[in-house]
Amino acid sequence: MFNPSRDQVRQFFFDVWAKYRAGQPLTGAEQPALDAVLAHPEYHALLDQPDRYIERDYLPESGETNPFLHLSIHLAISEQLAVDQPPGIRERYQRLLKQHGDAMDAQHAVMDCLAEMIWQVQRYQTAFDSAAYLRCLDAKLGEA
Repeated sequence: MFNPSRDQVRQFFFDVWAKYRAGQPLTGAEQPALDAVLAHPEYHALLDQPDRYIERDYLPESGETNPFLHLSIHLAISEQLAVDQPPGIRERYQRLLKQHGDAMDAQHAVMDCLAEMIWQVQRYQTAFDSAAYLRCLDAKLGEA
């Protein structure tokens, strides 16, 4: 299983942005990563300055959102949707998309649930609960 370091993840996003700005072709996970970056113009200036931001800490207790974590979760959601894992996520996402009318808003609804599940796994040292994840998405759809 691929387990990149914090700096490798950040470098990946810096590289994707640099390749896009230089008009170079993207491969593999770079395209969905770029889609997330393009949907978040508030991160563009940061991605133009890798030397300044590669080692910066983003502390939740300071109310800061970690842009690299945010983009990484978008990438994870794209991967989940591509393979419909857990089974049923793609169909729920399509319904969220219809409900929200915007892909990023729908992904942010999914992100709320995924972030909660990741927090649960870390806090309770348990396995990822796909059923709870899907129930969270159902709640977002007003079906809980």
